[in-house]
Amino acid sequence: GLVRNDAHLFEAMEFEVVMLDESQNIKNHTAKTTQYINKLKSECRIALTGTPIENSIRDLWSQMNFLNKGLLGSLKQFEETYAKPIEKQADKKKAEELRKKIKPFLLRRTKAEVAKELPPITEKIVYCEMSPTQAEMYEEVKSQYRNNILENVEEEGLGKSKFSILQGLSKLRQIANHPKMVDAEYAEGSGKHAVVIEKIKTAVDDGHKVLVFSQFVSYLKMLQKDLEEADIPLYILTGSTTKENRSKAVSSFQKSRKPSAFLISLKAGGTGLNLTSADYVFIVDPWWNPAAEAQARDRTHRIGQMRNVMSYKFISRDSIEEKIVVLQQKKQSYSNDIIVS
Repeated sequence: GLVRNDAHLFEAMEFEVVMLDESQNIKNHTAKTTQYINKLKSECRIALTGTPIENSIRDLWSQMNFLNKGLLGSLKQFEETYAKPIEKQADKKKAEELRKKIKPFLLRRTKAEVAKELPPITEKIVYCEMSPTQAEMYEEVKSQYRNNILENVEEEGLGKSKFSILQGLSKLRQIANHPKMVDAEYAEGSGKHAVVIEKIKTAVDDGHKVLVFSQFVSYLKMLQKDLEEADIPLYILTGSTTKENRSKAVSSFQKSRKPSAFLISLKAGGTGLNLTSADYVFIVDPWWNPAAEAQARDRTHRIGQMRNVMSYKFISRDSIEEKIVVLQQKKQSYSNDIIVS
């Protein structure tokens, strides 16, 4: 933020070292902040990140372009040479070629190497059947958007239809959580919501502290209402939580010995929090980016954690969420092929 606001001052200076922490924040090469960062003059550049590839392999290009401009060519050259063959055609040879090119400039330390005393984390996917009414509504909305999108693409082209596509995907994701998120008059149940509530109650009754992450603040508010009615002790953290209240909630949760649930929006609590007093993590809805989920799990699975951590991801069957899981696995494989020790 400082670099962006005082760009003219920073550009006039010559630094010995410029170090970027959480360097994935410059993954968007067109962003103003990225452009200003790239203009800084320095003898040495260093980038630190736990998630070098978040959304696509292009994230890596932007960070390497900051470190060693020209090493991977222009973005257009990089897309044609590496991004498209690796992402579209699963070209292992291109992935190996890219790995060799960046390896001399990469020092990798995994959590397993640094924190050898850290107890294990067990990750499980919980598949939830949608309730009959929920499934019916899901299919109706899916058909409606499919027909509208096909018409839009035919009339205006794919480029101008992207907003409608994203809108449709978002609506389907919300229905997979609970139809009430898109229809305030909806009075029936949600298969996933019932399972999530039950799992939270069971974990708290068994003496555990639970972190509950969702991409949707509106869904967290629904959970909050139902958990309060069930007398489950809870805390909540969203993007609108003030800095002071955020600090209080984290401190209270950490210090209290009472089993409880901490409801956190993925964007507000994905980084920068130490919540090692919890040993259960619930990812209510999958995000396109597996790194974001890993960051969320790491709020409790980090140095200071003394107990085994259980992580559950809730997926509605026969929904867009199953496809998101497949996409996550693909993205993770790109990272595994390219970023190695």
